[in-house]
Amino acid sequence: MIFPTLYGMARGPWSLESGVHGPIVLATGLWLIYGRLDEIRARMQPGAPWLTAVAMVVAIALYGFGRAFDFMVIEVAAMLLALLAVAHAYIGLDMLKRLWFPIFYMGFLIPIPGFVLDVVTQPLKLFVSEVVTGALANLGYPMGRQGVTIFVGTYQLLVEDACAGLNSLVSLSAIGLFYVYMLRGSNWRYSLLLLALVVPVAVAANMVRVAALVLITWYLGNAAAQGYLHNFAGMVTFVSALLLIFLVDKILTPLRNALAAREGVPA
Repeated sequence: MIFPTLYGMARGPWSLESGVHGPIVLATGLWLIYGRLDEIRARMQPGAPWLTAVAMVVAIALYGFGRAFDFMVIEVAAMLLALLAVAHAYIGLDMLKRLWFPIFYMGFLIPIPGFVLDVVTQPLKLFVSEVVTGALANLGYPMGRQGVTIFVGTYQLLVEDACAGLNSLVSLSAIGLFYVYMLRGSNWRYSLLLLALVVPVAVAANMVRVAALVLITWYLGNAAAQGYLHNFAGMVTFVSALLLIFLVDKILTPLRNALAAREGVPA
């Protein structure tokens, strides 16, 4: 199951901006489990055979369906369920409960269907296009907008494509969740707050991205904006949004310390 599915992910979802987090989640998730090998060896107890068998039968059936009809979501979920069944057979249910975070975190490997992302991000794209158009118009640029299409001079820019960085919300959430977990001592309320800030951070980063692409189109032409600079802008957007999350965490350090002090745990 593993190798055909990972190969399909590498050729499909992981090659898209919405799935750029896949290899990172896989590597860091395995690293989290590897770091707890001593605990696993000390506490492992074989799981109930009947539960292992039921989980494996369900996983194989779902995997066959997903593979046959090219439903990557079902295929990946079935692969993870099969791995959980094998792990249960060797280390037991109690140890799996103790590994709840790595297991939950690896769930980010399951690709979200494009139509779901479109439904979630469409209002955000409208908001970004409206803000960018208004801001650049105030600076004297000949701007216009119709839905998610921005007009600058004789050029037009489709925000559906230019704002595709909003599809990286899942990637930012996954990496943000890993970052929060590695804080170890963070209060769960603070952790939820930091994760909630992923959306406004991604929106802000994409405003900068769209504005940059509009200016590139205006000064260098449409070919420049849709070529190398467009792809480079996507990478810069993701990295800058991630760095902004780290910056927000640093700014909110006093709040984190206050919450930790109230709970009586280390910050």
